[in-house]
Amino acid sequence: MKKLFIFLFALILLSCAEVPETYRKMEGMAFGTTFHLTYLDPHALVSERQVDSLIHAVNRSLSTYLPNSDISRINRGDTSVVVDALFEEVFRKSEQIYSETGGAFDPTIGILVNAWGFGPGDGLDGLTGKQVDSLMDFVGFDQLRLEKGKLLKQHPETFLDFNANAKGYGADVIGRFFESRGVFDYLVEIGGEIRARGRNAEGETWKIAIEKPNFDGTRSFQTVIALDNESIATSGNYRKFKVDPATGKKFAHTIDTGNGYPSQSDLLSASVIAGLDCADVDGYATALMAMGLERSKQFLETRSHLKAFLIFSDEKGDLQTYQTPNLVTLP
Repeated sequence: MKKLFIFLFALILLSCAEVPETYRKMEGMAFGTTFHLTYLDPHALVSERQVDSLIHAVNRSLSTYLPNSDISRINRGDTSVVVDALFEEVFRKSEQIYSETGGAFDPTIGILVNAWGFGPGDGLDGLTGKQVDSLMDFVGFDQLRLEKGKLLKQHPETFLDFNANAKGYGADVIGRFFESRGVFDYLVEIGGEIRARGRNAEGETWKIAIEKPNFDGTRSFQTVIALDNESIATSGNYRKFKVDPATGKKFAHTIDTGNGYPSQSDLLSASVIAGLDCADVDGYATALMAMGLERSKQFLETRSHLKAFLIFSDEKGDLQTYQTPNLVTLP
């Protein structure tokens, strides 16, 4: 799932001073989007080639857009694939969040994502209710098992799609590599998903702006937060949608895992912040969008380790916000 971009305060919006030489910057393309890295590396222990190699490894394992990746081969029914540690970790993380959210987060919804035209394929024209119901038979993460490195599917047609948390996981892979090289002050951003550790060039926590839902294509921010050895991911519905040519009605790319139809959630965006891996908050943000406002608030009430900032449309169509009591926003 393509995620909303979070403006990087230290990189884009509010930085007035030059970044010291010891804080390095790197940017490029990864997972069909952009990435930006800022990190304290006085001894030049991290190279662009190393980062590119990490991105390639994640893609080779998890990208549904690469025909020869492990996940693409599995989706085509290749039972000879033995998955790597990257695949297994994302699978286990997904399994946990699927269970914890009662199925609101479900990477097997990919077959419906494709059918509605939001996946790597062209989608199905004139998708009928009967077709949706039929495809829903192949949805359910509990229909999968990972045994001795091989993915066992109850239905061969089940399509596995980790796009909802793969970018966040990519940020984790790069961040962990930084730490293995002795780099502990860094910010890794991939397509708006962020893993931040240590301090920025001013010796402060990393400042991040959460984007305001603008329907006219302009970019502005709703609020600002500080990341203190935390990760943040944002999921939203207002930027990626399709229009039914017959009715002119918009339908969003978040697919309801309960019925297979585009979600009618009142949430416009959900940002989740925690001292967890970015892949984890990435999955939670996706789940909240599927749950809607009230279910999300109930879910968050019992999980004090998660912070969240939700933007929603009220009955009058006006933008409103909700933030968990443990989240502090900056002026």
